[in-house]
Amino acid sequence: MKDQALDGKTVIIRLELEASKAHFSKVVSAIEEAGGDTIAIDVIQTNRESTIRDLTVKVTEAVNIGRISKALEALPGVRIVNTSDRTFLLHLGGKITVQPKTPIQNRDDLSRVYTPEVARVCTAIHEDPSKAFSLTIKRNTVAVVSDGSAVLGLGNIGPQAAMPVMEGKAMLFKQFADVDAFPICLDTQDTEAIISICKAIAPAFGGINLEDISSPRCFEIEQRLREELDIPVFHDDQHGTAVVLYAGLLNALRLTGKRLTDARIVVCGIGAAGTACTKMLLAGGARHVLGVDREGILTADKEYEHPMWNWYARSTNPERLGGGLAEALKGADVFIGLSAGGILKRGHIQSMNADPIVFAMANPEPEIRPEEAEDLVAVFATGRSDYPNQINNVLCFPGIFRGALDCRATTINEAMKLAAAEAIASTVGEDELSRMYIIPSVFNQRVVEEVRRRVVQAARESGVARRNTR
Repeated sequence: MKDQALDGKTVIIRLELEASKAHFSKVVSAIEEAGGDTIAIDVIQTNRESTIRDLTVKVTEAVNIGRISKALEALPGVRIVNTSDRTFLLHLGGKITVQPKTPIQNRDDLSRVYTPEVARVCTAIHEDPSKAFSLTIKRNTVAVVSDGSAVLGLGNIGPQAAMPVMEGKAMLFKQFADVDAFPICLDTQDTEAIISICKAIAPAFGGINLEDISSPRCFEIEQRLREELDIPVFHDDQHGTAVVLYAGLLNALRLTGKRLTDARIVVCGIGAAGTACTKMLLAGGARHVLGVDREGILTADKEYEHPMWNWYARSTNPERLGGGLAEALKGADVFIGLSAGGILKRGHIQSMNADPIVFAMANPEPEIRPEEAEDLVAVFATGRSDYPNQINNVLCFPGIFRGALDCRATTINEAMKLAAAEAIASTVGEDELSRMYIIPSVFNQRVVEEVRRRVVQAARESGVARRNTR
């Protein structure tokens, strides 16, 4: 923690102060001189020889905690016991818990939830397995499964380090859609092993949310599981991004008066999310899509080592254009970035058609920052929460799974994803729509219910719903 620079956050520094040597006024002065602001002091323990205190210190982006620590360590009679920030404190012991829905207060309660009466419920499910949906947690529970191979922008950090993200995903499921979710991080990155494990645990869950699994393995894992399981399997990094991107684009096109069928769209970064976004664009009626990655514009004139790139090249770029990002963007209407920070330049945008739409979604650093391009674009969106028009998967997955669980869908198909995107877009009214507001807030309570309703309807119309629900 000592070397971590924090952006406008608070840290808690626990100090042990020797009564005979340390002067507290010098402690506060040292923190201030190092760039921190002491905003709270709590006495934890005290005796004649020493005092232990927690100092809550506000720091800015430019302040390095190591600088404050070094200043404190130089003071006589001062020992740093521990340094932590509020984010770390929130994660102590994990962020989720399991609680019973009803208390066990006497022997009668015990006999009904466990032995001997639970045997009657087990027998009923054995005789009719579909009753697991109504008599077990399968009815409302999703497994959030990751192998830790592509976590946020951190890369392949492994299953243990991925757990905080998966716990957070479980929290979002519960808060936004009342879906119970549990993080399952696997200590294997073998494709067949992951498929086998997911199939083995599927009886306990009503759906599986795949998360942070690297490309191209994620494609085969999801495809196989969708084919071999009768519950919804959804890789959120692909389809969640695609759904919310499509929702935002529908409103951006509505705002600029452009049509999806006519718009020339450039997708930069053809990984899991870029491929899924393109599939959704094509399903929605887009006809002029170009994909750009490290080898330039993907074209059917070439054969690629990446099998998904070969599909992509055959399915897009009907004019078989070549070149790189600069060539792709000439005369384009839409830029969709899922690549790397800083690669989009003002000159690129200036070569696009009038009223260009730019979705720079690389995280944490977008392909170009809004302040560098806001005078050139009609609409700008990013993946960050500190800019307008955030393309955030939280708008999508809670409502999609809520709907899929409610109608006991066997899968989440393209019709359901399109319905979810249209639902998200519809929550922004004509009187609200502007270049700074094309996508609703993640805290908009209408979003989950509208997504749920339309997903259920699409599931029923496409024949994958097993339960008739409104």
